[in-house]
Amino acid sequence: MAKIQIFGSLRDLFSGHDVVELDVSNLRQLLIKLPQLYPECAPEIAEGVSVSIDGKIINDAWFTPIRPDSEVVVLPRIVGG
Repeated sequence: MAKIQIFGSLRDLFSGHDVVELDVSNLRQLLIKLPQLYPECAPEIAEGVSVSIDGKIINDAWFTPIRPDSEVVVLPRIVGG
């Protein structure tokens, strides 16, 4: 299982948890399972969040692997130029 760190204001949508453990193998699975297990986060996930896997922000690479030892952080969407 991968340990997913929940960052900043998103914690309120995960019952205050700052880490959740999920059995996922890629980014797509992560973004599907999070709202299934934590329905309060569904609107935020649908609108878009930023996800860092092993120190790199991933944009639209749905099948980026997540290993059990990966460092995964879900944070409010990062926008800007």
